Amino acid sequence: MKYGLISDIHGNLPALEAVLTHLDHQSDLTGVYHLGDLVGYAPWPNEVVDLLRKRAVPGVAGNYDSTTATGYEHCGCKYEDPRQASLSHESYSWTLMNVTPETKRWLGSLPFRIDVRPLGGHTAGPQLILIHGNPVLNTVYWTEDRSDSFCLKMADRLGAKSGDVVAFGHTHKPWHRTVKGIHFVNTGSVGRPKDGDWRAGYAAVEMDGETVEVDFVRVEYDLERATAGVRNSDLPDDFAAYLETGGQSR
Repeated sequence: MKYGLISDIHGNLPALEAVLTHLDHQSDLTGVYHLGDLVGYAPWPNEVVDLLRKRAVPGVAGNYDSTTATGYEHCGCKYEDPRQASLSHESYSWTLMNVTPETKRWLGSLPFRIDVRPLGGHTAGPQLILIHGNPVLNTVYWTEDRSDSFCLKMADRLGAKSGDVVAFGHTHKPWHRTVKGIHFVNTGSVGRPKDGDWRAGYAAVEMDGETVEVDFVRVEYDLERATAGVRNSDLPDDFAAYLETGGQSR
């Protein structure tokens, strides 16, 4: 069974459309799931949610989704410096003012976790466990430099065992590590990569009960449309430059 996992779209409709089109051409996919953070930073929060609903893509809540749904005091984001903190607050305020009540309701309905049994629920086979940030709080970042012991602690909270895959996003940087037979996969970001590559990213995870294969896929999209959308909105132009550089400072 092979799954397409998309995360951290952050209101970037052109990137999402390109990724979904790419996934449509993968004939060997069993299903597609999203791992949250659908809104924020780009001017299409309602359109992104509408498209995922239209396509019936199931998924989990990210920190940006649940905070937007509840009108929390901040988005639960990590800031690299005071300027990034200020920009993040602007993004969150804009998102709160521009999402529709229906979008808020739907974001608030997303579950914290989804468990997928590739071999069926009638067997004791491997699980694909989907979360956004980590099993405790979506505001805690699970970065690639976390220790093996941290990964195993998170796996224990999830009840994960050898052969299982724990998939998440939140950091916008893709990586894959195996610790004591448990696979930890960060899918990267569809709409706001931070690894220096502007292209939209997603992960393809294949599980046959014995082996696990993980591929990180990058998809070109209409970057000019995305950056023009940001610059023509009330959002800071900095967010357009961020998309152009893949999250790197100029």
